[in-house]
Amino acid sequence: MTQQLLNEEELLIRNTVRDFSNTQLASMAAQLDKTEEFPWDNIKGIAELGLLGLTIDEEFGGSGGTTRQLAVVAEEMARGCAATSTVFIAHLSLTTQYINMFGSKDHKSKYIPDLVSGRKIGAFALTEPGAGSDAAALATTSVKTNGHFVINGTKTYISNAPEAGVIITMVNREVGSGYKGVDTLIVDSESDGIEVNRLEGKMGIRASTVGEIVYNNCHVPIGNRMGDDGEGFRQTMEVLNASRISIAAQCVGIAQSALDVAVSYAKERSSFGKTIGKHQMIQSMIADMGTDVEAARQLVMKAATLRDSNMPFVTEASMAKLFASRVAMESANRAVQIHGGAGYFAPSAAERIFRDARVLEIYEGTSEIQKLVIARNMLKD
Repeated sequence: MTQQLLNEEELLIRNTVRDFSNTQLASMAAQLDKTEEFPWDNIKGIAELGLLGLTIDEEFGGSGGTTRQLAVVAEEMARGCAATSTVFIAHLSLTTQYINMFGSKDHKSKYIPDLVSGRKIGAFALTEPGAGSDAAALATTSVKTNGHFVINGTKTYISNAPEAGVIITMVNREVGSGYKGVDTLIVDSESDGIEVNRLEGKMGIRASTVGEIVYNNCHVPIGNRMGDDGEGFRQTMEVLNASRISIAAQCVGIAQSALDVAVSYAKERSSFGKTIGKHQMIQSMIADMGTDVEAARQLVMKAATLRDSNMPFVTEASMAKLFASRVAMESANRAVQIHGGAGYFAPSAAERIFRDARVLEIYEGTSEIQKLVIARNMLKD
């Protein structure tokens, strides 16, 4: 992060998280990738730093703070461990922030303290086997009866699901009604009628666990709905628009980690009597990586600044996510190329970063969806 573009408080946060990321997150990243274990120790450390409450109302135990600060934190965290940053973003930007933005005072009092302390992990259950990018086509249903919503359906590819204590769940009151029928419920994972199955075989970001959630006549109190009838779709889009900035910042952090290992290897590895960093072709790749990473970073910070200023930011957030995810993948690819054969084998950091980067153009809005958002907003009358 270019130092002169950060204010004093942002610099302090960046330096604190960078130190934590270098000493704890980065040192555990390879082992967590190998074991695929949920990074409980990392999450505990993040909670102790107060980062699980960043941007959350202080009245309910949050730490307050800005979107710019969150972008700085997400980047530095991803630079050290992509998997931990994914857990962090799904927990904070999607789950806790949803309740913070749209929950009642009772919701906030009941759920936010446990989430910001790390006593409970949050999950955001939107995607279904037949409804990913098409969020209005939900097949998970809710029927109101005897003071409860009864949920039936299946959610899949849900980050943090195997560990989650609180699950933000999007449901449809009437299948086929489109976005007008979508409600959002706060579901306690210990409720009867919930089965969570961990999904195995992820290419990358392996320590960020993912699950399938099956709701079979799951009873949720009517009071656990956020907002009125049919407000769930709008609420969800607003949360996703804001969270997109965090994901874009994560992309920058992963791209930066690829650049870091590429530069380090280029200084150490020799060929034809000199370090490979002195060869023009390697220098060209390093220059492109550095320029792209910085450009992506500035796109992210522009989107974050707009949101903090209560100005329209959705187009810029989609631009940041589209561009930064592409930069992350291209930077990871170049890092492997610079490493040569050594980058193709584990436990090379370049090999791990390459696998981690691939999902960035897929989750939280594919690159194709980001292009649709950007184009539609640009073509509005």
